[in-house]
Amino acid sequence: MSAGVTAVWGRAEQQDFRSRVRGTLLGSAVGDALGAPLTGLTLAEIRAAHGVEGLEDLAPAYGRRGAVTAATQLVLFTVDGLIRAQVRRDTGAWHPPTDVHRAHLRWAVTQHEWGPDERRKDDGWLAREEWLYARRDPARACLVGLGDEQMGTLEAPKNTGERGSAAATRSAPFGLLVGWEPQLVLQLAVECAVQTHGHPAASLSAGAVALIVHGLARGESLDGAVQRTLALLGERPGHQPVTQALKEALGAVRQGMPTPARVELLAEEGTAEATLGAAVYCATVCEDIRHGLRLAVNHGGPSPAVGALTGAILGALHGETALPPGWVAELEGRASVLELADDFAMEMTQGPALHGPGGSSPGWLARYPRA
Repeated sequence: MSAGVTAVWGRAEQQDFRSRVRGTLLGSAVGDALGAPLTGLTLAEIRAAHGVEGLEDLAPAYGRRGAVTAATQLVLFTVDGLIRAQVRRDTGAWHPPTDVHRAHLRWAVTQHEWGPDERRKDDGWLAREEWLYARRDPARACLVGLGDEQMGTLEAPKNTGERGSAAATRSAPFGLLVGWEPQLVLQLAVECAVQTHGHPAASLSAGAVALIVHGLARGESLDGAVQRTLALLGERPGHQPVTQALKEALGAVRQGMPTPARVELLAEEGTAEATLGAAVYCATVCEDIRHGLRLAVNHGGPSPAVGALTGAILGALHGETALPPGWVAELEGRASVLELADDFAMEMTQGPALHGPGGSSPGWLARYPRA
């Protein structure tokens, strides 16, 4: 797999890229945290608990405000895997799906151990973050797919009947590979999705998330990014459920004022493609991120998943400064999210200076070991 054209970065371009990386990861996490308290509730139950307008601010989940679900945990380990892939590229053993899979296996450890094992020096810094050792309603497909070290592939995918959204909600980071060609971004996201979600609708939804974020991170409009995604998905077998969900989302935009009922209608099946369609709808009809995220979670569908995808899309579109600062301030693991975002931006823009033929940074290789 080739990574496409290597970008040449000016200072302003680096700053814009870092803002979009931060926006994507923080936006995804904030949307996830906003929706977490509403998991499993109907719209009537949400309004009974939070008023006629629904939830308008962060509320407690898992014992605290701003808590995230397994979706955010997996996003962070996906980023970790992508950085490790770039670092390992110098060794000639470069296969990003394998490095992402290894990162997801490190996440799987956090789901059954009490805390980090300091003896595992090759795990890197993220796997030593104690706050990640918490089970936050992970999808069964993720636990099963990552329950052993056998990696699912396009030829032999894991969980072939699984079309839930957990692979899609972790796939925004692939779109931040802005130096890659879109077709390769799609391919990588799909290859990594089938490690837990083997149904074509689920894996292609993951690819669609990556393509939309990729377009936005490159400076495209949201409509332009979605239209290009539709065109590239149309070349793939089994694309119809995903492209249909995206077209229905765009059609809903023209049906008047946005309502929770419309979001719920788009998302109600709970499949990956339905969740994606609802998120694209929320991101399209609401220029204000706060309004968009509230719309994304106040319905009887999968609130954290729609919130996470809407946040990732709007964060990639507008950058970190557009996110509600109060929500960002209370976000669980905010320091880790920012640290990882900045490391990703540094690796993608200045990687050769960190571990290239001209020299390497021992501190960087300790954070992201080649082993």
